[in-house]
Amino acid sequence: MTNHNNLFYRGAAISLVALMVGQMPMTTHAATVSRIDVAGNSRMDAESIRILSDVKIGSNLNSENVNQIAKKLQESGYFSKIDVRMSGDVLKINVTEAPIVSRVTVEGNDDISTDDLKKEIRLKERASYDESVIGADVQRMLTIYQRKGFFGTKIEPKKIKLSDNRVNVVYEIKEGHPTYIRDINFSGNKKFSSRTLRGELLSREHAWWRFMTQFDVFDEDRILYDQQMLRQFYLRNGYVDFQVKNAAGEFTPDREYYSVTFTVDEGAKYKFGKLSVDNPFPDVPDEVLNDALKMSEKDTYNVDLVEETMVALRGAVADYGYAFINVEPVPVKHDDSQTIDMEFKLQKTNRIYLNSINILGNVRTFDTVIEQLLPMRAGDPFSLQTIEEGRQRLMRTRYFKDVQMIPTRIADANMMNLDVKVEEQPTGELSGGFGWSNINGFMVDAGITENNFMGRGQIVQLRGSIAEYQKQALFSFTEPYLFGRALSGGVDVSYTMYDYSSLGSFGYDRDSLAVSGRMGWKLTDHWSQTLRLSASFDQNYDIQSSGWQTANLYTLGTNFRYHNLDTNFEQNTHTGVVGNIGIAYTGFGGTETFMRYSADVIGFVNFWDDRWQLRSSLDLGILQSIGGDYISRVYRYFLGGESLRGFDVAGVGSRNWAYTNYSLGGLWKINGSTQLNFPIFIPDEYQVKGFVFADYGILGKPPKEEDYFAGRPNKIDQDLRTSVGVGIYWNTPMGPMNFSWGWPLKMNKYDREQRFLLSFETQF
Repeated sequence: MTNHNNLFYRGAAISLVALMVGQMPMTTHAATVSRIDVAGNSRMDAESIRILSDVKIGSNLNSENVNQIAKKLQESGYFSKIDVRMSGDVLKINVTEAPIVSRVTVEGNDDISTDDLKKEIRLKERASYDESVIGADVQRMLTIYQRKGFFGTKIEPKKIKLSDNRVNVVYEIKEGHPTYIRDINFSGNKKFSSRTLRGELLSREHAWWRFMTQFDVFDEDRILYDQQMLRQFYLRNGYVDFQVKNAAGEFTPDREYYSVTFTVDEGAKYKFGKLSVDNPFPDVPDEVLNDALKMSEKDTYNVDLVEETMVALRGAVADYGYAFINVEPVPVKHDDSQTIDMEFKLQKTNRIYLNSINILGNVRTFDTVIEQLLPMRAGDPFSLQTIEEGRQRLMRTRYFKDVQMIPTRIADANMMNLDVKVEEQPTGELSGGFGWSNINGFMVDAGITENNFMGRGQIVQLRGSIAEYQKQALFSFTEPYLFGRALSGGVDVSYTMYDYSSLGSFGYDRDSLAVSGRMGWKLTDHWSQTLRLSASFDQNYDIQSSGWQTANLYTLGTNFRYHNLDTNFEQNTHTGVVGNIGIAYTGFGGTETFMRYSADVIGFVNFWDDRWQLRSSLDLGILQSIGGDYISRVYRYFLGGESLRGFDVAGVGSRNWAYTNYSLGGLWKINGSTQLNFPIFIPDEYQVKGFVFADYGILGKPPKEEDYFAGRPNKIDQDLRTSVGVGIYWNTPMGPMNFSWGWPLKMNKYDREQRFLLSFETQF
């Protein structure tokens, strides 16, 4: 009995101990690593895998450590499968290596270029296949599509297995339809109509004729930019407290379009109050600085005028030798009077110089091409204005999609480094078009242009056109920096066939092969000069002469050009002046010998929010015979058509008594026009303008040999002709179209009228 009791108590004690042990946490057994064995690897050597595991002989590892080793190897991206375990004191690592990516391609994309999509792909060729990287690539590309309004786009990555554990990765894209903006609405606007505000945005409501732009496709980034444009518009009109409370885009119920609503708080309208300049320079007169102010007291506050004043003050002080200054505008806002006092504080700064200019991001364009376009060099004084000028020059070349100028200050020195980061874009253009004009009739043309040939900034153009009355083939080559200097050079070769014998009053045919070389350079910021040497080999047929006549012309001439335009690209209007003065000598043993003098000037003035424009032009030409040589009719001046509206092409001037529709041309001419362009109550986005014009012109007399024909005097005159008219200009999606109706006011009875003039051109 006693033994049984002892056995019972002993069993109960053992069970109790076992139960207590079962309730206690397990202690992880650690082992000291004496060896690391690697298996399954083929490309990567075992030692590299040991280094990746970050384990050394003699380390103490438990099961948690082993799991961390496996996780670390997995995150390296080199392996598709990993098994790590301890066998006694030996760490065994068994791996299956991830395939190597042989090629990465994108298929099915039309609306977004392959180059733009590949910029978002992080999976690289000759790297290990990693599904996590592929998934992130897909999301980034989908984001690009969504920003362009293609919300239904699907991207499926495909893995194509190859030999030797290699794969090709193809991102198959099924593009959805773009989601257009059906309407753009505003809430909270009281001072400006929704129609006016829509005109200030970059985004547009969907219309069938906007197929050549993407502005009517919903884009979140563009909506953010639109908010900034609204702020700038209100700041230009005095509303300094303006805020965009919300800008939301929502699907329409049919989920076919987006409806965008801007909720705004306009605030009160402010005017300029007291204006002053804090002048720390004793030798700079206060009157000079006050004259630089672009605003007056009680003018509506305009942030653009503030910026223009800052630029003008810098320029005024620079004239007195202070090239390095800061201009800080200090506004003081008075809510009670709704005015803003402006004090412009001028501060002299220490001179800072450029240490180095680093050009980054250019793969195709040579560094020298970019350097030649920059107005600054290492060692020049640092100037934000000059740097911005350089950025504008690079952008105007259209070689680059984006240009960033990033200055970096060198510590403890008055030096700056400048990084010029460029993003290149295609520079080739393949174009074609058709059109119609009163001179050439129906026309079809096509051409190819490379604006950055071989990355050297050279321009190569090949173009051809076929019209009812004219056919032409043209080759042109331009080197913008000849001999590494700011000196352009080029060669032009053209072959033109004129079939004018049955057109209007020209009455001649002409086949012309022309070869010319040219050289040009800048004289000042606004003046440039071109020197041209050309040879023209012509076959001319004049209905007054018998048969075809050969003419060889060798010409040396120069042209001075003045260009000073401020362009409002949104309104497609200009303010400023463009002019040319030219002189050329034709001779050197050719069949014709004469001097040609020419001059023209066009002035533009914008007013009323740049939507109205006054344009005035004057054109002068003189032909002077050398040694009494006869100047053939095909090289004389003619007036009419677009040069003198209301009259037919070559419809004014001296006439043959027997053929009154046959113009004799003139040895000089002067003609001009004054035209007022104005909006015609159609939204600006349609780019339709009306205009009224007054044209005038005088065509000089022909050579004395034309005074008589068949013994009878011809109708010779050099009288003034004038006309007035109206018209409509429409910049259609296919190209600009001009309609004009002209009425001659002063004319001779043998002049030929043409009341209606239409011209239409397009390129695609």
